[in-house]
Amino acid sequence: MTPPETTAPPEADTAPTTATFADLGLSDATLKALKDVGYETPSAIQAATIPPLLAGRDVVGLAQTGTGKTAAFALPILSRIDLSQKSPQALVLAPTRELALQVCEAFEKYAAHLRGVHVLPVYGGQGYGVQLSALRRGVHVVVGTPGRIMDHLDKGTLDLSELKYLVLDEADEMLKMGFAEDVETILADTPDDKQVALFSATMPPQIRRISQKYLHDPEEITVRNKTTTSVNTTQRYLTVSYPQKVDALTRILEVENFEGMIIFTRTKNETETLAEKLRARGYAAAAINGDVAQAQRERTVDQLKSGALDILVATDVAARGLDVERISHVVNYDLPIDTESYVHRIGRTGRAGRSGAAISFVTPRERHLLKAIEKATRQPLTQMQLPTAEDVNVTRLARFDDAITGALAEADRIARFRDIIGHYVEHHDVPEADVAAALAVVAQGETPLLLSPDDTRPPRRERTERDGDRGTRPDRSERPERGNRFDRDDRADRSARGERPERRPRTGSSPLASYRIEVGKRQRVEPRQIVGAIANEGGLSREDFGAIQIYPDFSLVDLPADLPGDVLDRLRGTRISGKLIELRPDRGARGGRDDRDDRPPRKPRRG
Repeated sequence: MTPPETTAPPEADTAPTTATFADLGLSDATLKALKDVGYETPSAIQAATIPPLLAGRDVVGLAQTGTGKTAAFALPILSRIDLSQKSPQALVLAPTRELALQVCEAFEKYAAHLRGVHVLPVYGGQGYGVQLSALRRGVHVVVGTPGRIMDHLDKGTLDLSELKYLVLDEADEMLKMGFAEDVETILADTPDDKQVALFSATMPPQIRRISQKYLHDPEEITVRNKTTTSVNTTQRYLTVSYPQKVDALTRILEVENFEGMIIFTRTKNETETLAEKLRARGYAAAAINGDVAQAQRERTVDQLKSGALDILVATDVAARGLDVERISHVVNYDLPIDTESYVHRIGRTGRAGRSGAAISFVTPRERHLLKAIEKATRQPLTQMQLPTAEDVNVTRLARFDDAITGALAEADRIARFRDIIGHYVEHHDVPEADVAAALAVVAQGETPLLLSPDDTRPPRRERTERDGDRGTRPDRSERPERGNRFDRDDRADRSARGERPERRPRTGSSPLASYRIEVGKRQRVEPRQIVGAIANEGGLSREDFGAIQIYPDFSLVDLPADLPGDVLDRLRGTRISGKLIELRPDRGARGGRDDRDDRPPRKPRRG
């Protein structure tokens, strides 16, 4: 075990570095790939960590998300890869399947000029057949989530005996999701002479302990951040009531010059509702959430990258790990209830030196959340005003002018239509300007080009056949993560105002059923560990969970009653705190009445 370092770790500034990638000692093939993707100068974390990694040293890199950590470990690995060795040489552990897929894409992009490099993503929710056939053919780099990697190790289908490089990406997130014991088991079961790189946004005591136990004389590098949010992202907020949100969003889409956009909502139901409303208004929008199948999610992200989609409506979990260059704007349609989620959300734009914009909708009751975000990020948000009808009209006229200018550039078509217009003017004695205006009316259709001054104020909430349009109200169906400080503050704030606390019943289409898992208080499990392990391995989201009851030797978890058989099979082999959970339907509705033997005995009454 390496003793704790007594000197302060070196720090790297976030300012652009003067070094180039060629100065860092990378291979010619990787330098050529970097030139193809347009990377010119390394980021601070890349410039500081690539040289020691190329020299074979273990590294602990501390930097916020969006600073280029993936390239910091992928480029040195690809520069030293041995193409003749078919067994896995590099293993990258990531907390979520979205991040695992993103890391795989980065490896493939950087290996474009390395013939024969095979990279395999390994995560829950994907069939074993694809992974097993790829492993039999031979892979050089495996990127996976801890739970699925442990499954392959238990089955003997993943051979790490010749592993040379191991990377822990977003290590603090893995610990929060309850993968600490799995990570340590994997570290202990791999060769002692491997090179280890640990990347994290923070350094809690548990990560410090892992670093001291499993890394050999690591070089610790910290990227100094003035704020926890990107300096390339402008942050604004709009004070708006719930009934105004859809109209306010439509106005913003009209006046903002955006290329690609992610709109965040708190609930998966709201993603579908909002995406449908945006499509009805003519926008290319789609939703991703925990209910969307992985294959469909990948197709949707590909459409966003290619430009077939312009707007993605997503929940926090579904958007983790997304890195799409077209994302110029992030809109917090529902303000997150904790600052960490806010930072992760707006981190989807303004990445790798690109500029971005973040707009947050804040209701009057959420002002305390806004203050908490500003305090945590040490960066004030600028208040913006709802775009007026005049603002929208200016933008529409500018786009109409651009359309006319573009049409005038097509000389051949203009010449043919000029003869048609001349024929009409000659036979109907109408000025050419009137004919042009009539053609504009035909092209525009029934929708007016300009808004009237009466449209300056947002309209009242649209009414449905019942008591209103539920899509514009706050969806209280999906409860936030338990024990969240900002949510407790919100409840306390409502209590102080004498308001009744909001109930948050689940509104998913599938009813819940009680499932039993064989871990409990004796294993010192917590609800967050249960949620993290089951969600990651079963392809579920936090919205799919109901009540969690932890007993001494087992726990009961409310999950969708219609879990597919393959998901149940995967979850039976999932580990929490190193123990198989053996998930199965519980015999009692709440795990008590038909399972009395598992109840702790009652204390005898006195007298």
